[in-house]
Amino acid sequence: MPEIKGTKNAMPSLTSDLPKREPNPEAKMISTVILLSFLFGLAGSVVGLWFFPSISKKSAGSPVSEVKNVSVNEDSGVVEVVKKASPAVVSIVISKDLNKLPGYSSSPFDFGPFFFDPFFQFRNPSDQEARPNVQEIGQGSGFIISSDGLIATNKHVVADTDATYTVLTQDGRKYEAQVLSRDPVNDLALVKIEAENLPTLILGDSSKLEIGQKVIAIGNSLGQYHNTVTTGVVSGIGRTITASGSNIRTEQLEGVIQTDAAINPGNSGGPLLDIGGSVIGINTAIDLQGQLVGFAIPVSDLKIDLESFKKFGRIVKPFLGVRYVLVNESIKEERKLTVGYGALIIGEGRSNPAVLEGSAADKAGLKEGDIILEVNGVKVDREHSLAALLKNYSPGDTIKLKVLSEGSEKEAAVILGENK
Repeated sequence: MPEIKGTKNAMPSLTSDLPKREPNPEAKMISTVILLSFLFGLAGSVVGLWFFPSISKKSAGSPVSEVKNVSVNEDSGVVEVVKKASPAVVSIVISKDLNKLPGYSSSPFDFGPFFFDPFFQFRNPSDQEARPNVQEIGQGSGFIISSDGLIATNKHVVADTDATYTVLTQDGRKYEAQVLSRDPVNDLALVKIEAENLPTLILGDSSKLEIGQKVIAIGNSLGQYHNTVTTGVVSGIGRTITASGSNIRTEQLEGVIQTDAAINPGNSGGPLLDIGGSVIGINTAIDLQGQLVGFAIPVSDLKIDLESFKKFGRIVKPFLGVRYVLVNESIKEERKLTVGYGALIIGEGRSNPAVLEGSAADKAGLKEGDIILEVNGVKVDREHSLAALLKNYSPGDTIKLKVLSEGSEKEAAVILGENK
């Protein structure tokens, strides 16, 4: 190792006495490559900042804030629909004089083992008998469809003709309500309050629904949580269900919309909305055996009722007067039929005859065992049930039926009656 020379106060030189070496060609090449890479990288950054300033600004933000912004944008559509629609959604309160209910008395002295038996009603005679005891017995939902107070709801919400009905709006106002008309076939009704300049909802087009489409339900959940909002998708289209409740007889509803948007007791009569804020259905029923399995009547049925109300002053529905089952391959094999479609006219004993005496079908000569194949040229099948085809007509209309009777096809002209 070479010796280091110099005085104590002098800074020694570490290279002055080292032997001189020739530059390494490989090291020189590596240095050149590193220098060029740095220069190209710097040039690329300058170009990016000059031509794509928006990208550089976005990249400067934190990833967390970006995710939050995307989430807000996705939800904003639902939020806007709820803001616009909620003022037009109402609660319908059902009240009744409990003293008029069978077996009920407000007196603490009325008791007995047959308290609810209509043949054994023990009442304490008092002045309280004569005084009304009007109390709230239930709640449902509805929505305003005209600014002068016309409201759509379910028939089972306003089915009790002895009850009184009150409408509560989102802003807390209370109105006495009058039931204008109840659909004799479908679970729909029209209610009226005396008001002006009310917010309304737009009736959409339920014929264009697609499975998986996002929907929003608003209603008076459980009768106490006003304007509750739930979201989901269209889970099924054209379902047929048998609905029943304490206020209505069991009835079959065809062509209903299935959704997984939570529909709870009290939501009945409230709107099912699309992401644009238009009504595509009227919430009507839930399947108690499942979870998040709810059903809504298509808004197209409500539109038909509105047209009927404008024309007749009430909701009227055509009446053919037959009991039937839709034929499918299973029924074809079971009953040894020659066709796998149509409406097979069949009764259920004397109390439920296949053809009602004096009805339009009876007058046209239809009988049990006949199969209605077509209505005005449209084939009767699962996609076009007899009830679904008939609802497009009015009482008094003449329709042509193609009928398979005793192995032969024939045509029958039928003048539809009115379902009362």
